[in-house]
Amino acid sequence: MLKILRKLMKNTYRQIQEGDIFFNELKEKVNKGAILLDVRSPQEYEEGHLDGAILIPDYECKSRINEIEKYKNSTVIVYCRSGSRSRKVYKFLKENNFKDVYNLYGGLERVL
Repeated sequence: MLKILRKLMKNTYRQIQEGDIFFNELKEKVNKGAILLDVRSPQEYEEGHLDGAILIPDYECKSRINEIEKYKNSTVIVYCRSGSRSRKVYKFLKENNFKDVYNLYGGLERVL
């Protein structure tokens, strides 16, 4: 019973919010030069990541804002495993005047 409940919960995603995009939209934006920002841990990144993604873990974004700001005038797509951490970073970037920023809805978990 517990396994069934875990599986159901794993496949339950929050509602789509402003700034969320699906993987097919991500591919289109990357083909047009978008920056991929992976906000997972270094270990998760080493286990596999999207080609060309820049790793800045969510817990380092505030302290590394100067590094991230060089992408302020670019299209930036933030992603993580499930879309939760990347949603927080998306909001942080919007608060720091990033205009063209998106969150991968459901994260890599939804893609794979």
